[in-house]
Amino acid sequence: MAEEIRAEMVANVWKIVAKVGDVIEADEPIAILESMKMEIPVLAEDGGTVTSIAVNEGDVVQEGDLIAVLD
Repeated sequence: MAEEIRAEMVANVWKIVAKVGDVIEADEPIAILESMKMEIPVLAEDGGTVTSIAVNEGDVVQEGDLIAVLD
């Protein structure tokens, strides 16, 4: 079943760590957000293969915005 990774806060996408096709383990970072000079890692809750990345570095995300999908 697909796992949607969503932003938990308003932030800038500072760095995309994973790419489509990568196999990610649980609690492994997919991206790093930046808000108020703090770096916030976006972690996968479960392991899986990254099937899509919905953001680009430098994008601004709102709470609930889709960041990536794991399958």
